[in-house]
Amino acid sequence: MKARFTLKLAAFMAMAVSLLSLLAMGLQYRLVETRLTEATTAALNADLAGYAALYQQRRIIALRQAINDRASTGAELLLLQDRNHTRLAGSETAWPPAITPQGSDFSTNAVQRFHHQGSDWLGVARILPGGFPLLVARSLTPVEATLASLRKGMAALGGVLLAAGAVVGSLAAKSVMTRIARINNLADQVANGDLTARIPGPSSPDEFGLLETHVHAMLDRIENLNRATHRLSDTIAHELRTPLNRMVQKLAQIEGQPELTAQLKAEMRNAIRVFDSLLDISRAEADQGGGGLLPVDLSAVVAEVWDLYEPLAEDKGLICTLNCAPDLQILGDRNLIAQMLSNLIDNAIKYCAQGDSLSLTLQTSGPQHCLILADSGPGLPADLRDAAFERFTRAPRDQERGIKGHGLGLALVRAIAARHGAKLSLPEVDAGLTVEILWPKL
Repeated sequence: MKARFTLKLAAFMAMAVSLLSLLAMGLQYRLVETRLTEATTAALNADLAGYAALYQQRRIIALRQAINDRASTGAELLLLQDRNHTRLAGSETAWPPAITPQGSDFSTNAVQRFHHQGSDWLGVARILPGGFPLLVARSLTPVEATLASLRKGMAALGGVLLAAGAVVGSLAAKSVMTRIARINNLADQVANGDLTARIPGPSSPDEFGLLETHVHAMLDRIENLNRATHRLSDTIAHELRTPLNRMVQKLAQIEGQPELTAQLKAEMRNAIRVFDSLLDISRAEADQGGGGLLPVDLSAVVAEVWDLYEPLAEDKGLICTLNCAPDLQILGDRNLIAQMLSNLIDNAIKYCAQGDSLSLTLQTSGPQHCLILADSGPGLPADLRDAAFERFTRAPRDQERGIKGHGLGLALVRAIAARHGAKLSLPEVDAGLTVEILWPKL
């Protein structure tokens, strides 16, 4: 995509420069053509003025002699005829059919362009008093030769300008795309969870440098806010988890009210599990983009977790299906991946009813491994799909049915997926819930 854009930008700049240059050369060509035509017309007018002076002095005799003298040079097309259209003088034996006499004097009005004997001419045709046809014309071949040479030069110059424009455009586009690539690389690192990433080297004193400065300032602010949020959540979880554990221990010393003691212990353990989940989510989010990942056989982890939960699903009456391609390797944390799969499968079993289906599929899809967990249970309400992976998100219907949970399972799944650079999504299905995770190949 980047290369195509660079090529388009370079081509656009080359075409823009070439079109402007060709427009300027076209105007210059038209100006030269006009000037040459005007020069030919001026020479023709000078010839007519000379012939008119001779005609005024000695009439046809002087005009006939002058035309014969000029016709011998071959520079002009000349013809003087009598009343019967018989040649009296000139370079032609017959009147050219492409031009018609107009007027009866030596004025320069009605100059005509015509084609004769393979060439273009600019001429004046008259019927002089007494019925004597007169033709005086100058060849446009020198003009056309000059214009042809000019066209060749313009074509060569246009090619040079096009090549130069392509080179300049390519260099300019490459420079721009290099600067954009620096920002895109930073965006990719941040998208993978590395908020500490920055563009290396000093910022240049231009618009791109100002943009880099603003992006760095924005990332600094986000990193500070994210660090403060994690620090606060960790502190709350740690500070509350310890006294709750102490309360559980002290409740063991209370006698005489075993039922109440058991209820209090259950509530406190439930609260401790919430804090443990929050701590797990916080740790997974804090490690996004970090190191510590090792080669893991994703197929083996999937098979092990499935073997652990399949008996529970079958006991509940679910129809279970596993389709796992072997030896699919990724970079990851084996324990976190197992925890993620456990949450997903446990949730599916919890919300499905007897007779529902549960399937787990792992296969290669292009440059990624695709993990799909699908069930035919009640699925998610439409208004909760966008917030499904947020913390403490639970459907009111599940609370009404008395299904226990805290709405932290999918939040932990998202955090672990982000930790591994995996893309998590909920494809649209007709029934049930489908979770798709795309893992980068090792």
